[in-house]
Amino acid sequence: MLKLTVSIFALGLSAAAPASAAPACAPDNGGITLPKGFCAMVAAENLGYARHAVAAPNGDLYVAVRASGGKPGGLLALHDSKGDGHFDVQQKFGNGLADNGSATGIALHEGYLYVAQPTQVVRYKMTPGQLVPQGQPEIVVSGFDSAREHADKGIAFDDKGNFYVNVGSPSNACQVRDRLKDSPGQDPCPLLEKHGGIWKFSAAKLNQKQEDGTRIVTGLRQEPDVAWAHGAIYTVMNNRDQIDVLYPEHFSAEDNNDGPAEVMVRAEQGADFGWPYCYFDYRQQKLLLSPEYGGDGKEAARCSKFTLPTASFPAHWAPVDVKFYAGKQFPASYRGGAFIAFHGSWNRSGEQRPGAVVFQPIGNDGKASGKFEVFADKFAGSAPIKTQNDYPARPDGVAVAPDGSLYITDSQTGKIWRVFYRG
Repeated sequence: MLKLTVSIFALGLSAAAPASAAPACAPDNGGITLPKGFCAMVAAENLGYARHAVAAPNGDLYVAVRASGGKPGGLLALHDSKGDGHFDVQQKFGNGLADNGSATGIALHEGYLYVAQPTQVVRYKMTPGQLVPQGQPEIVVSGFDSAREHADKGIAFDDKGNFYVNVGSPSNACQVRDRLKDSPGQDPCPLLEKHGGIWKFSAAKLNQKQEDGTRIVTGLRQEPDVAWAHGAIYTVMNNRDQIDVLYPEHFSAEDNNDGPAEVMVRAEQGADFGWPYCYFDYRQQKLLLSPEYGGDGKEAARCSKFTLPTASFPAHWAPVDVKFYAGKQFPASYRGGAFIAFHGSWNRSGEQRPGAVVFQPIGNDGKASGKFEVFADKFAGSAPIKTQNDYPARPDGVAVAPDGSLYITDSQTGKIWRVFYRG
């Protein structure tokens, strides 16, 4: 991949170069499988630990990069100067960001590029004719807990001047000692005061703190994503781990492999989704009492008072991003539904379930209108995955391009696929 060190945008060339024809798909779709009528190309690669992404109206793509393995994170601006679908202009920025530059959520809103990091949300003023913002970032919200576990944050805007940030819980199940066999759950769970929910903030204010926002919902464990659609905010949650290791007297490896579902929730004001006291079981399709609070895989007890999810997905698939499709390139059946990037499991016994991009249909009423379908698959090829070190690729972000095609980012080596519908 060609990487230019001198930006063409110094010349004011902000628009993407016109293409003489639609970008060509790769014969093998860049190694992934897709439904009939769809094809893919690799638009960029070797970008690092690419996470969420957002496409600008002119086709430029902005990617958040996670810090990992001693390498700093940051932000990437990508431009296609030839109109062939490949991002041949790549510029990194974001020096001086907190959290070693690590970032997950990213969004464009009213002339600013917003970036969500583990402990803060910042924004950059975008300048017409420039690919990369020239000024320093402004702090919009700061002071989130610096605890490392489950600290990744997404960001989404509504249509009333507000934005939403998820705040994950630095715990598996709010035990007195996290992930220790037979350690009881804290009741009430003190983490829920500042974690385990989604907070709403004003987009018109700078230098806010978490307490300046409004908690919309609670009872969530780890949810690295938020999206606004159908008049509400949505997230897809990673459910609890190690239910068999911590409580072998009640749960088998099969129970852990197939039980605690990943769930999509519609986050309406005041909802409580039950973490850590209950978890949603994929096989039984109901909330069950967590073993830290006396559950044995059958008992529901206090769980009846909590809000049920909008949709559920198999255990440990690890959702990391969700975007609702409002484009017009894909068939009408996709409009209004959600594309969800699943990172792939680590907590299954035996083989892991590799990552995939799933489509969940959502009706006009904001509720699931059918079962999910695996949309893009085989990111890890066909070799069995035993541990996280075996993954050659893991889908991490999804973003809709101005023409209605779909970008998928990879957090292993930084590959970006672009998916088209060709009918």
